[in-house]
Amino acid sequence: MASPVLPLPSSHPCIHLDSPTLHTLLSPHLLIPHFLTSLPAFSVSIHSPPRLSYTLPSPSSSPSNALLLMPCWSTDPGLPYLSVKTVTVFPSNSSLIHPLPGIHATVSLFHSLTGSPLASLDGTSLTFLRTSAISALASSLLSLPSPQILLIIGSGGLSPYLISAHRTARPSINHIFIWNRTASKALDLIHELRKKEPESSTVTFDYAEKLDEVIGLADIVSCATSSSSPIVKGRLLKPGAHLDLVGAFTPTMKECDDDALLRGRVFVDFEVAMDEAGELVGALERGVLRREDIVGTLTELAGGKKEGRKGDNEVTVFKSVGTGVVDLLAAQLAYESYIKQ
Repeated sequence: MASPVLPLPSSHPCIHLDSPTLHTLLSPHLLIPHFLTSLPAFSVSIHSPPRLSYTLPSPSSSPSNALLLMPCWSTDPGLPYLSVKTVTVFPSNSSLIHPLPGIHATVSLFHSLTGSPLASLDGTSLTFLRTSAISALASSLLSLPSPQILLIIGSGGLSPYLISAHRTARPSINHIFIWNRTASKALDLIHELRKKEPESSTVTFDYAEKLDEVIGLADIVSCATSSSSPIVKGRLLKPGAHLDLVGAFTPTMKECDDDALLRGRVFVDFEVAMDEAGELVGALERGVLRREDIVGTLTELAGGKKEGRKGDNEVTVFKSVGTGVVDLLAAQLAYESYIKQ
């Protein structure tokens, strides 16, 4: 949705939007329609260069620490913002005496006409919220209109967000399976989700003990893992299934095999996915796919420039890697909603 041209930031001091605040401002009910209108409206005017990555010192026996920077800015007067997401990756944090998350992030929002700082936002929560909303938006445009079975592969921090967003986009979902390589983690997540579900709910949550069998039942398969080898076999997807690939964001990561890409009409969040996502990079390098085989981007799909699902038996695939564009649009919605309160 095109935002009004804001006055120069003189009356509003720089604010901090923490995780609880962001959850009230960026619910899937608000964020999904915001992306639906804002991506086509502002895509031409938003600039998001490749993320910058720096290796940081770390103990010789530990994985490398890293600093990632994701800048983004708009030249449209209706979207007078620039943002920078800063991410720190310290893999050894989990082995500390008092363990900490391995990844921390913050998003800084500035006014693009003056460079004045407007807000700092919890980057971890914003990333979970915007990533899941993007997947759900794609599902609303590509999955069958009334899916019932959702399979979530992976039980990390993003998984409950994906479940919430997909249920928002497709409220017909009534059976949710969860699979993880470590079964106890999937079972723990299922336990937490059942506790939060209203007593009147008829939605069921189950562990996908036999993953291959459940893949064949699912109307929507959503993957959020760091796997370097295929988990989803394309031949197992049921006719009409929608495959949502979220986890792989480097050329060495891969959540599905080539058959899944060949069976489905493939869409991406942004064109950079063809250079970053392992599933696509590998398939393109081997000649299994050509760049022109990718049907289009989410922006083209949301704007009506590309046709989505063509039939009930068609398999659709959506691959996202995330860019500063959606960070900027999510930060915009959170900031403008907050100052209007």
